[in-house]
Amino acid sequence: MFTALVGGAVVFPGLFCSFRKVLRSVSPRWSDADVVSVSARLMSAVHASLATAAGVTVVSSCRDVMTDSHWLVNGFALFGAPYMAFDVYAMYLCHYLAQRERGGPGGHSLSTLRAFLLKDWMLVLHHVALLFVFLPITLFFRRGLGDFFIGCLFTTELSTPFVSIGKILIQLGFDKTRLHWINGVAVLLTFFTCRILLFPFMYWMYGRQFGIPLHSVPFHLPLQCNVGNAVLLAPQVYWFLLLLRKAKRLYLRHRRGRSD
Repeated sequence: MFTALVGGAVVFPGLFCSFRKVLRSVSPRWSDADVVSVSARLMSAVHASLATAAGVTVVSSCRDVMTDSHWLVNGFALFGAPYMAFDVYAMYLCHYLAQRERGGPGGHSLSTLRAFLLKDWMLVLHHVALLFVFLPITLFFRRGLGDFFIGCLFTTELSTPFVSIGKILIQLGFDKTRLHWINGVAVLLTFFTCRILLFPFMYWMYGRQFGIPLHSVPFHLPLQCNVGNAVLLAPQVYWFLLLLRKAKRLYLRHRRGRSD
């Protein structure tokens, strides 16, 4: 499994640097902040696509939701760990370059780092929790049980490529096109399906395995399982509400544009 960890440590920084080099040569007029931002989003899209593929493979391979195992669970958890750490750095670099272009501090400083953490604290906390909570649980504390559910959690990344594409389209000035509208619908559908409906689906699958009605499943699970799911679900609901607000603003703006 050490190979998977090293592979991730090579692949994701390598992708980021490669995207930066290609974008710099293809779009020489772009600022450093634009190049780094798009590179980070493309890297995130690649990681999310791989995570979703791994999750679908695991879920489709496990017939018993508790005892069936698949090598991809631990393998991809280790492979994706370096991405989580490097993506925090990439987000900070995006913030730093954007601040510098707006006339902010010219160098790295504690005030720049503090501003970044205040601005993106939830995303940073999400990455840190995946590294220092989800990863140890996956590797060491499950006693080889529940690969099916870890596979389900991998599929939560399905919406990320569409989120990345949407931000890139905005950056390219395509935010008023039909393509951006279609992508926005895809973001809402995939996010709601794989980040919110996923949790009742996992409860339902557990209940079907043991003949327990869906509404009774939480009472048959250890408290820490329900608390852990609630902690995972809460930010997803928050982010989905933000997506809905943004979609509403775009829809109203589109209607005003058509009426004019």
